[in-house]
Amino acid sequence: MTDACILIVDDEPAIRDMVAVALEVAGFKCLRAENARTAYTLIIDEQPDLILLDWMMPETSGIELLRRLRRDELTSEVPVILLTAKAEEDNLVQGLDAGADDYVAKPFSPRELIARVRALLRRRDLGRQEEPIRVQRLMYDPVSHYVSIDGVPAAMGPTEFRLLGFFLTHQDRVYSRDQILNHVWGGNVYMDERTVDVHIRRLRKALGDHDKLVQTVRGAGYRFSEKLVGN
Repeated sequence: MTDACILIVDDEPAIRDMVAVALEVAGFKCLRAENARTAYTLIIDEQPDLILLDWMMPETSGIELLRRLRRDELTSEVPVILLTAKAEEDNLVQGLDAGADDYVAKPFSPRELIARVRALLRRRDLGRQEEPIRVQRLMYDPVSHYVSIDGVPAAMGPTEFRLLGFFLTHQDRVYSRDQILNHVWGGNVYMDERTVDVHIRRLRKALGDHDKLVQTVRGAGYRFSEKLVGN
């Protein structure tokens, strides 16, 4: 993992330098970009393992670049952590809806950022089941990164895909938001538990009429089950 290449996209040189030094000390390779145009070129040419993306940049914002990456098949799966001073819940939801895998509010500590980078890379490398899993009319294929309902592809982001994979391999058990964060996002990651709720809503939407498989257990958390158990 320490050979991973991280692209830092921020229009502030001091932040780029601070983050790059911290990551390089931790053993990562770093690329730097001061705007979305340069960043996109580096992403296509260098194929970084993870992108640290500033939200607020002149000309093209980080959110706009993120949406472009998610629309492009060549870049749709690259992990992205948003770096931003926008820490309100609405901004959190907007960033996650745009396709961010994680969200770090400025100012942040280098140690926290490195922990999140490692956790996100670990989630990318782990969680790879070998055999497809079928539940009712739902089929989850972890090798081809494919989910379908009645043979029709179900559109969902990479985080929702990992969340579904966790649920499918841990059916009929109740997990708290904190437990889901640890299992799906990785340990030692400082994230708001509301992040789980956002991705649960997105997963349910992607599952369509299978949304009731993801059940809310009041006061406890969430459960994936074919049994319609009262909450």
